[in-house]
Amino acid sequence: MNFRFDLRHLRAFLAVAEALHFKRAAETLCITQPALSRLIKGLEESIEAKLFSRTTRQVELTEAGRLFLAECQQAFTHFERGIHLAQRATEGDIGHIAVAYNDFSINGVLPRILDLFKEKHPDISIELVYMPSHEQHNAIQNHDIDVGFLIGPLALEGIETHRSARERIVVILPKRHPLAERGSVRMEELADEKFILGTESGWREFRDYVFRMCMQAGFTPKILQEASTSSGIFGLVAANMGVSLYSECVEKFKREDIAIVPLAEREHTIETIAAWNTAYISPSFSLLRDLLQSELKI
Repeated sequence: MNFRFDLRHLRAFLAVAEALHFKRAAETLCITQPALSRLIKGLEESIEAKLFSRTTRQVELTEAGRLFLAECQQAFTHFERGIHLAQRATEGDIGHIAVAYNDFSINGVLPRILDLFKEKHPDISIELVYMPSHEQHNAIQNHDIDVGFLIGPLALEGIETHRSARERIVVILPKRHPLAERGSVRMEELADEKFILGTESGWREFRDYVFRMCMQAGFTPKILQEASTSSGIFGLVAANMGVSLYSECVEKFKREDIAIVPLAEREHTIETIAAWNTAYISPSFSLLRDLLQSELKI
């Protein structure tokens, strides 16, 4: 499109929209107030819309101005992201990888992968960030991280995924629970139990999965307590506050105060995936991606 305005006009518009005062906006931009007024007038003429309602006492955004502001803010976010990616590409971004993980991945396959990678590439630093699965979606799209380990599946444009684990769902019970010595437990047998689940803010994806499992078994789970961490969930179960569901990677915790019993329904599994944005892959992450694809043939 042949725009008749440039970034100077947009920066002027954003400054006035933020300050709602032409003099203060001009001072922020280090230009004169008449020059600022000319930029705003030129922008309004270019897009054929009045953006501000201006009187001697106050400046307000028109409805057109409010709509234009929202789109301009998004545009500048994309500009900043493009600059960031261009700088990373120019610098080669050698030596650093940002990795996000959730509870299942850090207690499952991820430590082994990172250990193998550090052995092969000791000079590449790895920044580990705990992040719930649903928050990783945006982080991957926005290039805030190089790779995320989260609950799958995930289908987003421009995002490539690789399965890192598929594990059975198990029941976590207090040690003296009547079902604790069983070889397996059917979902329907948990209908009258009190459940301990992760919080909505940190465990949204898995909570949704647990609810679907329970609904398929003919009941809605009665949630007695919530915890933000895996250890908090296990501690509440050990205190006989209720039961919970988790990935079979819980067996690595070696706790003596809880019982871990597989579900009889073997189709109930949880998938952990590695996911990354294909728009930019740093030289460092390409090495980790190659290791993931060679080591995790699931």
